[in-house]
Amino acid sequence: MKIYQIDTSARKEGSTSRALAKKLLEKIKKPEDQIVYRDLNDEMIFISNLTESGMKIPEGEQTEQHKKMFEMSDKLVMELKASDTIIMSVPIYNFGPPATLKAWADLAARVKETFKYNEDGSRVGLLEDKQVYLIITSGGTKINSKDDFLTPWLTHVLNFFGIKKIDIIAADQLAIDYEKSIKEAENQIEKIT
Repeated sequence: MKIYQIDTSARKEGSTSRALAKKLLEKIKKPEDQIVYRDLNDEMIFISNLTESGMKIPEGEQTEQHKKMFEMSDKLVMELKASDTIIMSVPIYNFGPPATLKAWADLAARVKETFKYNEDGSRVGLLEDKQVYLIITSGGTKINSKDDFLTPWLTHVLNFFGIKKIDIIAADQLAIDYEKSIKEAENQIEKIT
């Protein structure tokens, strides 16, 4: 099995979401599994200076920035397509996703790669049969509350890619009761088979 672990926290050291993702990885991985790791803070590129919609720019008209953007997009799409299981560690920042996660979604959304259009204009995700574990942390925001814009957005993006098997491991409201939140998240991880 190929496990794709994606960390999104801007904190390299002391990140609760990263620590919980590591615990989950240790719980589910088998000796023969291949792990592909991506830290979105290491080299994420934001989409900018497009001349057309849908990430379509003729090769002869691409700037060096465009070439880097397409190269990163190709890598992200390849990693997604090749994975069987995905672990994403995601903190809620100001009620929503980290900017690097939004950039990841923008670069991974590729027509005929991660989704396609039907003749009637509806969209169909192309990345079926993948299991996703979302490790979501927050200081004060309750997961799936009216103030949580991350969880519904990220679930929608993954569904858009065709990914429907999504389990959420929440360590929310850490600023209110850190020990309780961590214990609940660790208990959720222990129950995963």
